[in-house]
Amino acid sequence: MTTAPPHDPAAQSDAAPLLRGVRLSVLDRALTRRGDHPSQALRETVRFAQQVEELGFHRFWVAEHHGVPGVAGAAPAVLAAAVAAATFRIRVGTGGVMLPNHRPLVVAEQFGVLESLHPGRIDMGLGRSVGFTGAVREALGVGREAAEDFGALIGELLDYFHGDRPVHAVPAEGLNVPAYVLAVGSGAETAAEHGLPLVIGAHRDLSRTVTAVERYRAGFRPSRQLSEPYVVVAVNAAVAATSAQAETLQIPEAWATVRSRTRGVFEPLVPAAEVLAYDMTERERRLYDEARESQLRGDERQMARTLTELVARTGADELLLTLNTYDPADRLDSYRRLAQLARQPEPSSI
Repeated sequence: MTTAPPHDPAAQSDAAPLLRGVRLSVLDRALTRRGDHPSQALRETVRFAQQVEELGFHRFWVAEHHGVPGVAGAAPAVLAAAVAAATFRIRVGTGGVMLPNHRPLVVAEQFGVLESLHPGRIDMGLGRSVGFTGAVREALGVGREAAEDFGALIGELLDYFHGDRPVHAVPAEGLNVPAYVLAVGSGAETAAEHGLPLVIGAHRDLSRTVTAVERYRAGFRPSRQLSEPYVVVAVNAAVAATSAQAETLQIPEAWATVRSRTRGVFEPLVPAAEVLAYDMTERERRLYDEARESQLRGDERQMARTLTELVARTGADELLLTLNTYDPADRLDSYRRLAQLARQPEPSSI
């Protein structure tokens, strides 16, 4: 049984003393930029993983999206394989595989292969979402109701690793691949019931996040994987030399979110200056402001304080940080600054 990694008293930053022992990790969605082919976004994801590994981040996760022109990450297990092959120390996984879209046996086999090739470095983040549109769901062969079977699908998937099913999942059976539950809908309760780590987004109304974490901790049942609750808080965060520069970094993704809600398509990222010059409609402005509310940004001192407060309120053991901006160099600079906010604990098996 794996316990939650202990906090390291020596892992302390003068700028953010309460971040000591809190792991910093990365979620990358392989977003495309206008004019780029999706292959460029995928290659950039692999290169980015190599860069954040050098910065000392704990894990690097990729996501699953289907039928989205602005997102190249459609096959997370495949992309995770490429990332793991190009890195050496950082843990690699998914944030996450949308389990209703896949048969648990196939997922077990995929992650069994990954763990066999990269022992001790693979994570299995699991989500309950189905396709964004009816056409995508039809192409995947699932309906909205498939999400209601999420808990049962997790149980079946874990059984394959434990050898508790009539069919043997080769080479997964007997391997230790930590599973994580993405908290969408009843995800907090599902994670607690199965005794798995919880991954939850920092909602713009943080009290909702705190309430979900409290439900998870209260209902947690120890499992073969975990003896104590473990909470990963996912947050969109940008750091720059000045707060004004940080403000600019998150504009392209916020605008892509607006377009997805007004046109039904999450478009490739465009430069921030182009967004700022655009005359938004009243609805677009409202959606844009809502998208910005869930993003955290500032200079190093501001973000040290902001992230410290976030950890204090949620009791997070780990922060899963994401940032999608138009210039990859600006994104890397932000992560470099984030890495300096807290020394990282030694690697562990979770």
